[in-house]
Amino acid sequence: MGGRLLAWRGPGLPAGGSGSSVDRGFERVALGLARSRGFEREVPGLARPRSFEGKAQGLARPRASSGRPGASEARELPAGRPSAPDGMGVRLKPASFAYHRAGSVPAAIALLAELGDEAKILAGGLSLVPMMNFRLARPTALVDVTRIPGLSYLRADGAGLRIGALTTHRAIETSTDPAVLAGFGVLPRAARWIGHYPIRARGTFGGSIAHADPASEWCLLALLLGAQIVLHGPGGQRVVPAEEFLQGYYTTDAAPDEMITEVWFPRPARGAVLHEFAQRQGDFAIAAAAVQADIADGTLRSVGVVVGGVGPLPVQIDTAGAAGQPARSQTWQALGELAAGQVDPPSDTHGSGEYRKRLTATLVSRALAQAAGA
Repeated sequence: MGGRLLAWRGPGLPAGGSGSSVDRGFERVALGLARSRGFEREVPGLARPRSFEGKAQGLARPRASSGRPGASEARELPAGRPSAPDGMGVRLKPASFAYHRAGSVPAAIALLAELGDEAKILAGGLSLVPMMNFRLARPTALVDVTRIPGLSYLRADGAGLRIGALTTHRAIETSTDPAVLAGFGVLPRAARWIGHYPIRARGTFGGSIAHADPASEWCLLALLLGAQIVLHGPGGQRVVPAEEFLQGYYTTDAAPDEMITEVWFPRPARGAVLHEFAQRQGDFAIAAAAVQADIADGTLRSVGVVVGGVGPLPVQIDTAGAAGQPARSQTWQALGELAAGQVDPPSDTHGSGEYRKRLTATLVSRALAQAAGA
């Protein structure tokens, strides 16, 4: 089923407001979260988030309605915005938005094209909705794709592994498909690092890739394993390599009227391991490392290393000189130091840049040691 269902208006800020487009809204997202991670210097030119500190900054107290003190009442939406059905005016944390539900990929694309740059796709919603609640993101419309059939699957064959965009983290974590476990076992193992059970049960693989968090487990592995991102839009299908799709802090190559439908891993991921460190179980990683090692007869034939949480993008480490080295602990430690020397992480409330460098060295060496013993 497609089309507009509901429109909400919460109390407080105007529904549109200055710079309320998705571009400006996600500039606020990038700046707000970049500042929390210490990456503000990496995202120049972003608008500062609007202050929400009371009436002096333009916030009004909720108006009483129906004799109930503090209850908000439905307000007339600006011209061009859908009006809320009778009785649907409610108090919400986010700025007002229109809600749409798409029943197919073509319907979702049509809605995105119709609604323009200010619309966003809603899948698991575990990143977008909190940002909306803090008004770091202010989309004027959401297109719910959660009920589109045929986008939740893991298909492993001779051509690699294909993962549907709506496949949950939990579905990957609990996969028992022998082809998945044999060729891509790093994915079920890596899923255990993601948040907590409710997050893994609702969050989606495609949504995580689209969100493009530089510490995301899936983004690191997509880059390490050469994943291809399958997009659908008004012009049809196009396939973009992960290294081109991920363009910066919460920035991707997807157009506003495109959606991810599948992520394709074209080659097996044997010898791949992901390690990360967070202050608490389920927190975002302060630093993370994904590695893949090809070892034969006690010698390292090739190695790939990607580290995250150290800048606005996952960083691919240049390991060209590592081939031919003996597969032993001294080699893993040296590669860890090599990785630390190729990153320039910022300092923030979670630790200094030098602390992140030491974490990078440790995580890379540990992941390589585990890969060697796999």
